[in-house]
Parts: sequence; structure tokens; C-alpha cells
Amino acid sequence: MSHDYQDRLDYLYGRLNYERVGMPTLASELKLGRMRRLMRTLGEPGAGLSIIHVAGTKGKGSTAAMIAASLSAAGISTGLFSSPHLHRIEERFVLDGTPATPDQIIELVDHVRAAERTLELDPRGRTADGTTFFELTTAMGLVHFARHGARAIVLEVGMGGRLDSTNVVRPALGVITNISLDHTRQLGDNVASIAREKAGILKRGRPAIAGARSREARRVIRQVAAQRSAPIREIDVDFHVESIPPTPPLFGPTPGDARVRTWRTDWGLIRLPLLGAHQAENAAIALAALDQLAEIEPELEVGRDDVIRGFSRLKWPARVEIAGLEPTLVIDGAHNAASALALAETLTLFFPPSRRILVFGTSREKDLDGQLRALLPLFDRVIVTRYLHNPRAQDPESVAELVTAMGRRAEIVPDPAPALALARELAASSDLICVTGSLFLAAEIRAMVVPSAHPHSVVSQLGR
Repeated sequence: MSHDYQDRLDYLYGRLNYERVGMPTLASELKLGRMRRLMRTLGEPGAGLSIIHVAGTKGKGSTAAMIAASLSAAGISTGLFSSPHLHRIEERFVLDGTPATPDQIIELVDHVRAAERTLELDPRGRTADGTTFFELTTAMGLVHFARHGARAIVLEVGMGGRLDSTNVVRPALGVITNISLDHTRQLGDNVASIAREKAGILKRGRPAIAGARSREARRVIRQVAAQRSAPIREIDVDFHVESIPPTPPLFGPTPGDARVRTWRTDWGLIRLPLLGAHQAENAAIALAALDQLAEIEPELEVGRDDVIRGFSRLKWPARVEIAGLEPTLVIDGAHNAASALALAETLTLFFPPSRRILVFGTSREKDLDGQLRALLPLFDRVIVTRYLHNPRAQDPESVAELVTAMGRRAEIVPDPAPALALARELAASSDLICVTGSLFLAAEIRAMVVPSAHPHSVVSQLGR
């Protein structure tokens, strides 16, 4: 690692980073004015590009990745901005499947830092010193894709939507995936409040795709769309999906299929690139987004063959990722009750029956009770640990106490490396070990077991 590269990382990580300290509980602490000024100073790098802006509680990362992979497979140069990264910051800036390089990171930081220095004072007399880590990386992503000839950008929201740093663009299309309870201290303690924050990405006169299924979320999204004259297409109304899991008996982790039909295209049967029935829903939202994009920008048309090719190439780490066999090692970043439930369903339907060992660690602000209620019934042994490189980790003793209160026994191993070692010691070759509870834990354990751990580098091990 060069001195110049480390210097630029120090600059970025020296800024307020909500991924490390947790999001503020007061929305008043989040403002878009500074981000808008930074974009103007940089020359509005996203202007003129077709931006697909993706928000949601569940599936936004997977949906964004599917959209980007399909566009790239169709020969449309496409950037994918996602967060958080697992191992290296370059993973946030992926152009046609290729992450940014360290040299490009150096150039991007220098460019954005120079723009920061010229920012005018805000109304309270503050300078750009308050620019956050996520604001800087969002700006870097837009600059990177514009510099390197992207025709389209798939922009994943960090958290919420209305006050997220990505919400300074005027996208061609807004996409909202399914909505459930998460970040309740910041977004509200009910689905309607959270939906309103997610719907904050909708722009006047710009079309939207909505994948929310709850009545409350649908009502709010429709209301915001109507207020902004944003034409909206909804799941189960304008597009439909049937999830088709693999047929038992299974002899290994096996992907399923989805049958998708939109108002425009009968996509037929599509092999899912990622494990889980919930990925059928994500695929349907992605295909609906592609159809909507083709209607407003015909030159961005994507065909069935492009989707099949794009999906077949897609690797999305830490989303029910098979990181080892004999015993099967599954790494998943499920970090709320809804994603834990989806993981539990996936392990039941897409994996052969086996003895199962859970390695679990989560963050302090998460719905621990909901996560454990979804997962514990599936596992024979429970090992509680914590991630080490982020201060938001929940202490293992508190987790183990709740596991015990739920009638199960938990072994506490505070360090993730010995926790994984214990799980492997306990497991027979036919057993399954699942590491989950947080993307931060997933990243730390993934770095131990995947050679040259990096997105898009893992060879798929799915099959019968």
C-alpha cells in the first residue's frame, strides 16, 4: 500500500463516518445543502447521465446489482455505486463489473478535496470541513463514472432516502424495493414513516418502480408519487413474479428461478443469480426498472439474452454466499429481522437438510429479538461473537443472554476468528455453518476464508 494511497484513505476516514458511529437520531442533523454545493463546485458530474436511484429496506443492493449487470451485458457502460464496502473502498465504485483502482482513488480524492476547498461558506459561516465520509464517497462515485464514460449509473441509497447524500441527483428513474422496519430511531418506528423517507427519492415528473407490498407502504408511496406527479409502476399491479424454488432432493446449495411478467414484457423463466426466494422479488423489480428505462430512453433497451448473460456473471458477496464446502460455509450480511427471516427461508428451501451451526454477531441499534426469533429455530448450535473493526458491535454477552432467555444455549467467543474455528471444529463435513447478523461481521470472516477477497472475484459454487 503506497504512502499516497494511505494518505488519501486517512483523509476520507478522518471525516464523520456514520457507518462507524451510527446514524444521528435527529433528522435535523442531516442536510443536503452542503452536498448540493459540493456537486455544483464539481460541475454536476451526474448531469447528462441516466441515473437509476435505488432505495428500500430489503434488497436494494441486490436489485441495484442486477440492474447494473444487465445494462453492462447489453453493452451499455454502467456504473454501480453501493455501500458499505466489505474489504476495500474501491468496491463502492464499480464500472461494468470492475472496481476502481487505488490510483483512481488517489485521483478522485484529490479532485474532490480541491473542490471542497473552494466551497463557499454556508449561511452559518461553516466551511466544508463538515463534509462527511459518505458525502465525499458519493461525490467520488459520480465523478468516477462521468470521467470514465459511463452511460448509466445505478445509485444505491445509503440509508433512508429523503435526506441521503445520494438524493441530490435528478434521476431518470426512481426504484423503491420492499420496505420493513430498520433504522427505526432515524426513520420512524412504523412502516408508513419509513416508506415516506424512502419515497423522498421520487422526483417531480420522473417515473418510479415500487416493490413494497405492505398496505401502509403502498399508500404512502402512492401519495408521495401523486404529489410529485411521478408515474409509478407497482409490484402485483403492473408487474408480477412467481418464485420457483429448486425441487428436492437437493445435494448442495441450488439456485431457483423466477417467472416475471411486466406491463411491457413477458420475461419468462429466469435463473436467479443469487440464492433465495426473496431474490425473485428483487429480480422482478430490476426487470421492471429495465422496462421502464427502455420506455423513456429507448437506446437503453435491454433484452432477455442480456439479462440472462448479466445475471450469470453476477457475484454479490455476503448475500447467502457459499464461501466453503465440507462443511458448507454460508456468509450473509442479514442485519435486521426481515433479512434474517429471508435468510432462514433460503436455508430451508435452497439447501439440503443438515445439522446447522450459527455464528452470530450484530450491531447495537438493530432488532436483536427479531433477528434471533427468525434464525434460532433452524440451528443446532449457536456461537455468539462480535466484529472487531467497527465500534458499533453489540457485545456478545448481551446477545447470549437473550439467546438463553429464548430457551437456547449460546457459546460466547468474542473474537470472530476463534468463533469460526470453533464452528469448524464442531462441524462434520455434511454440516452447514452460517455466519450472519451484520455486513461488518460478514466482511471480517469473509476476509479470513476467501482468497483475494473482493467483489466479483468469487467463483460460484451453486449447483445440485
